[in-house]
Amino acid sequence: MAKKTQKRLPRRKEEFTYHGYKIEELQQMSLTELLPIMPSRARRKYNRGLSPGQEKLISDMREGKERVRTHLRDMVIMPEMIGKTIEVHNGKEFVKVELQPEAVFHYLGEFALTRRRVTHGSAGIGATRSSKYVPLK
Repeated sequence: MAKKTQKRLPRRKEEFTYHGYKIEELQQMSLTELLPIMPSRARRKYNRGLSPGQEKLISDMREGKERVRTHLRDMVIMPEMIGKTIEVHNGKEFVKVELQPEAVFHYLGEFALTRRRVTHGSAGIGATRSSKYVPLK
C-alpha cells in the first residue's frame, strides 16, 4: 500500500524573530519604532515617503480585501502584511505570494521572479559522437 505524498512546509524549530522581536511584537509597533530596526534601504524609502499607489496598497491590505493585485514590486513588506496573500505582477502574469514572517522588510518583487529557470533539452541528432550514426528512420 503506497502512502500519499503531501507537500509540506518545513517545520520551524523556533518561533521566527527579527532582531530579537517576535512577529506579534513587530505588528504592534508604530512606524517610528520600526524605523531603527529596518534595513537602511527600507528605512530610506519610508523616510522619503510612499507613493499614492503604495499607500493605496497598504490601505487595501488593512481593509482585508480578499484579492489584492499589484504591479508595485518595489513595495517593502511590513509586519502588518504578514499572513496575507497578494498577487504580484512579474511582467507577464500575476504570481500569488503568501507573505511569511521571513519576508519581513524584503521587497514584493523578490518573491515573483521575472525570469524562468532554464531547462535545457537533450542534444539533437548529430550533436554528439554517439548519435552521429543513428538511423533517422
